[in-house]
Amino acid sequence: MNPSKYSLTFACYNSVEYTKKCIDSMVAHGTPLDRLVVVDNQSTDSTRDYLMTLPLGGRIFNQHNLGCGAAWNQGALALQSEWSIIMNNDVLVSPHWIENLIRTAERLNLRVISTALIEGPLDYDFDSFSAKASQTMKNVNRLGSKHAVCLAVHESVWMDVGYFQPVPKLLGYEDTLFFHELKKAGIQTAITGSSWLHHFGSITQTAMKLERGLSQKDGLANRYNYKLLNQSWIARKLNKRKTKQHQIACNQTELREYGMTVHGLRENYEFVWI
Repeated sequence: MNPSKYSLTFACYNSVEYTKKCIDSMVAHGTPLDRLVVVDNQSTDSTRDYLMTLPLGGRIFNQHNLGCGAAWNQGALALQSEWSIIMNNDVLVSPHWIENLIRTAERLNLRVISTALIEGPLDYDFDSFSAKASQTMKNVNRLGSKHAVCLAVHESVWMDVGYFQPVPKLLGYEDTLFFHELKKAGIQTAITGSSWLHHFGSITQTAMKLERGLSQKDGLANRYNYKLLNQSWIARKLNKRKTKQHQIACNQTELREYGMTVHGLRENYEFVWI
């Protein structure tokens, strides 16, 4: 696939060791770093020094922590392409993950698509796992699902629904608002089993909670952010129930046919499929 067809971006805030793991994984699997724009939200560790050593497609150093929405917009706009891959920095990639992701979207005529995920500690051989899982689950696509750990967005989506809300105080609610706009616009989404990432899990949000003296059980975002959806409580409740029922149905079908699903957790050295 011609690298000019896509660009990648992620935001980072401290936790440089996870950014290094992500970059090392990209290099190991041939992801071109000149297609990657990294947006740093005022890290105070060695993140910026590390980024200066890399042959990136772009690096943006914000003077304040502008949140995910602003940073994702900055990255997507800095290196515009047909497909923008918005992702976390606390992930590991797998062979051919970009090609499999975009080609699946094009085959299914989708404009937004997410990778399959394993979340939790890296207590297993992810490279070996992902090679087998991508082959086993290559034709599995959980339509109607999505996540913000990694999503490829076609350029036409920006024109139809706009970018992420660049409001720092949203503190992680930007993806919910964006997905809400996709739904209103009737834009189909999917998680594909042809492309896999390992996600260590909310590293940046964990760091920000510690910084603010919050426990890991506390929500980082404002508890009233849901009002921005302009939905009644019954509409929100019904949507959550519908989403949960959809997830359960997909989980059961995938487990029955493949013995695994497109979303797994690592718990006690075992896979838990959800």
